[in-house]
This record gives sequence, structure tokens and C-alpha cells, in this order.
Amino acid sequence: MCGRYFRQKEIVDLGAYFEVHTPLLNDAEASYNIAPTQMALVVRRNPQTGARHLDNLRWGLVPRWAKDAAGAAKLMNARADGIDTKPSFREAFVRRRCLVPADGFYEWRQEAERKQPYAVALRSGQPMALAGLWEGWQQPDGSWLKTFCIVTTEANEKQALVHHRMPVILPRQDWPLWLGEAEGDPRPLLRPSPAEELACWPVATRVGKFSENDAGLIARDPAARPPPELDDPSPYEPR
Repeated sequence: MCGRYFRQKEIVDLGAYFEVHTPLLNDAEASYNIAPTQMALVVRRNPQTGARHLDNLRWGLVPRWAKDAAGAAKLMNARADGIDTKPSFREAFVRRRCLVPADGFYEWRQEAERKQPYAVALRSGQPMALAGLWEGWQQPDGSWLKTFCIVTTEANEKQALVHHRMPVILPRQDWPLWLGEAEGDPRPLLRPSPAEELACWPVATRVGKFSENDAGLIARDPAARPPPELDDPSPYEPR
């Protein structure tokens, strides 16, 4: 699964990286503990103009047909298997796919008597493009609530040591097909990323609190004793 992630890169840098050519938001601050029901950046394609937009949407998908938004937090993720047939996701999968920019995500591993959180990022230090879906839901007052979820798949051999699921991380060459800029079947894109491309390291347990949000969350926890395969150097320096 993917229940928490972080983004520290400046929005101008993200706009250039994701080739967004529309005016950028000026109120999207870095966050080191993005959680469901919070607002976060997504990259969407305008089908009329073909331009990519960087927008703030709420994490936790509310299907267009939902009676209310109460269950949004439960739909923070969409499993890749059956994504094209499940009622909550099938329409968005066909028409409303997006990219979710992240510098990395967190996952928890059961170790001895506690769960140890780990941060995961690309070894290259580049932003991740997580596969996402978005929806628009009309609220009782007539306004539209725009929400998104992150697509997950089975974990690669390294991430399986932490959790059996992981978010789909799309390489740059897959973005046009996922965003609908290129023709083709996007289902083959929903695969685990190569283990050698990822760095994984233990972080402090306070990341589990929604109220905690500072650069120190992505720093290595010196008190942790992880197995060697889960103790990579971080590609990021906390600001």
C-alpha cells in the first residue's frame, strides 16, 4: 500500500521536471508527511489542449457516483489487479489517469516488538511519478470536489521485505501513455519498479503522527537496526 509520502522539491523544479507549461500554483508548500484527506499535487492532462497541469487535489478518491465523501480515506489506493473492472476505479482508469509527484514514500515493517517505518526514494534523487487516478464529485452545494488515489502493485523483492505492496512508479518513457497523450493499453505499465533503482532506510517512528511534518522525518533513524538490504544511504539531505 501507500499511506504516506513526502515531497520537498520546489514547485518550479517539479513543473520543469514534469514538463508542465501552464501557470504554476504558488501555494503548494513542501510536505514531509502527506496523508490521506490532505491536499497534494498531481499532474493531469487537459484533453482539449493537450497541456499538462500541476494541480492541488485531495488524497482519497470519491467516485463520481458516491452519495457522500465519507469513504474517501478508504480509497487512498487502487490495486492494479482488477483496476479496470472495479466500480470505484474503472471509469477513472479509462478517462482520468494522473501522475502524483513525490520525492519518496514511507512504509512500515514489523520488527521485533514494534513497527519500524522506512523511507523509500529513487537512488537517482529524481522525483517519483506515482501512477494515480483522479475524479470529480459534485458536492451538495453544487461545487466540485476533485480527489485522487495512488495505484499500487505487488512489491519487488526488496520492498517485499517491508510490505507486500508498493506504489506504481512510472519512468519518464511511460508518462505519455499513462496520461493519455499516446495511444495504447496502460495496464502493462502497472508493474513493480526494479529493486536496484530504489533506496530504503529507517526513519523515526514519529512519522506515524499526522501532526509531525518537518524535514527531520526523512533523516535516517540512528537508533534503528535494520537488515543490510534495508539500510541504504538517503539520496536526500533534509532541509
